Amino acid sequence: MEYSTILTLCSFSFLAGFIDAIIGGGGLIQTPAILFTLPQYSVPTLIGTTKIPSLSGSLMGAFQYSRRVAVAGRFIGPMMAIAFGASWLGAWTLTRVPNSFMKPFALVILVAVFIYTLTQKSFGQVSHRIVTAQQQRLRMWVMGAIIGFYDGFFGPGTGSFLILGFITLIGFDFLKASAHAKLVNAATNLSCVLFFANKGLILYSFAFPMALANLSGAFLGARLAILKGNRFIRVFFLLVIAATILRFAWDLLT
Repeated sequence: MEYSTILTLCSFSFLAGFIDAIIGGGGLIQTPAILFTLPQYSVPTLIGTTKIPSLSGSLMGAFQYSRRVAVAGRFIGPMMAIAFGASWLGAWTLTRVPNSFMKPFALVILVAVFIYTLTQKSFGQVSHRIVTAQQQRLRMWVMGAIIGFYDGFFGPGTGSFLILGFITLIGFDFLKASAHAKLVNAATNLSCVLFFANKGLILYSFAFPMALANLSGAFLGARLAILKGNRFIRVFFLLVIAATILRFAWDLLT
């Protein structure tokens, strides 16, 4: 039974890594899968377990993108450090206060994002500079703090929010935004892994096989995104945002 359970979780983790590498949102697949498959464990333990496969997928996606997409090296390192610390703070906060109020809040934001992206055909199709270098630095650091905290405290949609921020606030196209989002998401995932591991809230017998599957999916997803380009990623972005909206709406109504 345990082998069949691991195989099931690995299948979902592969799909999560594939989608997450393209546009984010893999947690919408991986997290419900492990919560449904292993109901005998506590929710913090299961969430902690998913962070190792999420980290492996983020690292693979970041590696694939960085080989083909120019990265804002001067700014992304400090942004990753800020996101790392903010994610740890978010995870710590989660152990002390409930996060149930986040779903309605995130749902409203996601609906607005979906409508805007759908109506603006040129959104994220080309990279253009909309701010000075100093403004870019400040915006990236603030974004790292806010979204990093969100990832540790709540999580779903983090990759999509990062991509949205890089496009609207910095002026990146979808491909470049995805590349930078993977780097920041790797930092937030690493922070969560260290936090949950320190608390003894990771099931390693499930986490490591899932990590291998997630990494494989991320490899294929990133390669496909790089091959197909911005239009393909835009379609995936809309699909993932729509799925996230439906998921949050279902949770609120049931």
